[in-house]
Amino acid sequence: MATVSFTIFRGNSPDTGGFETYSTETDEGMVVLDAVHKIQAEQANDLSVRWNCKAGKCGSCSAEINGMPRLMCMTRLSDLPLDKPVLLQPMKAFPLIKDLVTNVSWNFDVKKKIKKFKPRPPDNADGTWRIAQEDVDRVQEFRKCIECFLCQDVCHVLREHRMHDEFIGPRFLVYAAALEMHPLDTEDRLPDLKNSEGIGLCNITKCCTGVCPEEIHITDNAIIPLKERVVDRFYDPLHWFLRLFKKS
Repeated sequence: MATVSFTIFRGNSPDTGGFETYSTETDEGMVVLDAVHKIQAEQANDLSVRWNCKAGKCGSCSAEINGMPRLMCMTRLSDLPLDKPVLLQPMKAFPLIKDLVTNVSWNFDVKKKIKKFKPRPPDNADGTWRIAQEDVDRVQEFRKCIECFLCQDVCHVLREHRMHDEFIGPRFLVYAAALEMHPLDTEDRLPDLKNSEGIGLCNITKCCTGVCPEEIHITDNAIIPLKERVVDRFYDPLHWFLRLFKKS
């Protein structure tokens, strides 16, 4: 057993809230969420924290631990420097509700605006399709997303520049990639990605890839291929010339 200190943000506004430090006894193998629950039970009954599965699959307990967006249920105390208090803060890219809980509803509104899956007609008379395994594998990685929104939180376009009206963020570029790269999909999302969804605002720093708990290669496998498709369609001189020729 060891005594560990935690400095936790308390309040329902970044302007009026502040930090309080709590010390609690911890056991070997405990994660940050365990310690937060212990503090909640023994010292701060009104401490607000969102959680659900405690298995790293629901994405509910996202927060910032020592300044890094992480899942509290998957961050072991043994992996943190404990010579000073562990700093716990709510995600900064979204409006604060209270303490460690933020309002992430903006993400669900964004998802509704992305054009949905639109399959091509079946290949066979029985209503089925033939799909190459490599095409299936290409999009399978994207389906691991648990919508913890850590990638959204670490993205500087949302976190620092607050461009929520112009940029859908890495999570939904992954979602768009899963649809765009699906071997059966026929919908055209490239104009939206270029214009209303702001893919050009991403400067591929890979910070989103770095915080993904599912280790999805967000930048390399989703964002960069989408950028290439947008560039080919709208900025490649040859494509521009061919479009002009077709119109005439």
